[in-house]
Amino acid sequence: MHLPVIEGLIKRRILVNFSADPAVVAKMLPAPLKPKLAGDRAVVGICLIRLEQIRPKHLPAALGISSENAAHRIAVTWTDAEGRLQEGVYIPRRDTDSALNHLAGGRLFPGEHHLAKFDVTDDDGRVTLAMRANDGGASVDVRGTDDVALSSSLFPSLDAASAFFRAGSLGYSARSEGDRLDGITLHTEAWKVAPFNVRKVHSSFFEDISRFPAGSVTFDCALVMRDVHHEWRSEPDLRVHT
Repeated sequence: MHLPVIEGLIKRRILVNFSADPAVVAKMLPAPLKPKLAGDRAVVGICLIRLEQIRPKHLPAALGISSENAAHRIAVTWTDAEGRLQEGVYIPRRDTDSALNHLAGGRLFPGEHHLAKFDVTDDDGRVTLAMRANDGGASVDVRGTDDVALSSSLFPSLDAASAFFRAGSLGYSARSEGDRLDGITLHTEAWKVAPFNVRKVHSSFFEDISRFPAGSVTFDCALVMRDVHHEWRSEPDLRVHT
């Protein structure tokens, strides 16, 4: 699937990160994907992103659209056909409040998107976000504030966390049918993350014991990016098998 380069503004991007049992995560991944580890733990999470001025590259920003989006992600590695080790993220589910993203996702651009309702306030670095998918398949609640220090069992420093997630700019999204994943890469003019202090976190996806048995996944940390100009570029589909 190929689309024109899309550009716009990441108004707000919160990466909510969980530490997970690699053996549990491995069972969720289609081959050839494997969990990418931080120490001896798999890294899973939710990307909560507000996009603005989204339009084909070189069109005026005034023609762009805005949306709130949530992507459940798993950090992964795999070996390509030439034997080279690759890394990125596997996205089992995407949700959006944009009817255009829902209709075009998986058709005109990579990644099938489920329609969802978002209730978001973002005031002077204080964020309250609630997401409920229309199909009942996912719900997320996050409350927190921008912070100056990172507290994490996965990453020894903010620089280490930043490097880990910057390497995951290539995402492969699950499709409802077929043996291929939709590929897309995020390119940013500047990469800068800051700590985000989470006061409340709920994810029906990670709290589902049929996916994650009790004790196999715990919240670890969160990061935030703001006001970043970026591009989305499609990548060749990835053939997988279960």
